[in-house]
Amino acid sequence: MANTYTSLHYHIVFSTKRREPYIAENIQDRVWAYIGGIARENNMTALAVGGMSDHAHVLLWTRPTQTVSKAVHLLKGGSSLWIHQTFPALKGFAWQDGYGAFAVCRAHTEVVAEYIRNQKEHHRKKTFQEEYLEFLKEYGIEYDERYLWD
Repeated sequence: MANTYTSLHYHIVFSTKRREPYIAENIQDRVWAYIGGIARENNMTALAVGGMSDHAHVLLWTRPTQTVSKAVHLLKGGSSLWIHQTFPALKGFAWQDGYGAFAVCRAHTEVVAEYIRNQKEHHRKKTFQEEYLEFLKEYGIEYDERYLWD
C-alpha cells in the first residue's frame, strides 16, 4: 500500500489534583473550549470535550505521528498554564499526573461524544472514582488502586 490510512480516536480522561473541584460550572465551557483549541493548534481534533469540576473527558482524533502521551501532555500542560493565567484565584490548580486513554472505534464516536456531553446527568448517579474504575475494568486494564488517586 502506497499511503498510510488511520482512524485513531481516543477517549481521554484526567482528573484535577486530588480531585479538587477547581473547574467551577461558570468556567467549564471556557476550559473545555480551550482544550479543544489546544487540540486544533496541534493538528488534532477534539470531537467532544466536557467533564465536571474535578475531571475532564476528551474524545480526540490524532494523526499517526502523534503519540497519546504527547497529546495528553499538550492538552494538560497548555490548559493548566491558561487556567493559571486566566483565573488567578485558582493558583492551586493542577491536573493529576496520570490519565486514562481508551481506544474508540469510529462507529462508536458519537456514543462516546454523547456520554461526554451528558456528564452532569451521569454524575448524579456515580462519582468520578466509580466511573474511572468502570472504564479500567471494561477495557481490561490492570491497576493497583493504591496508585490511582494521588
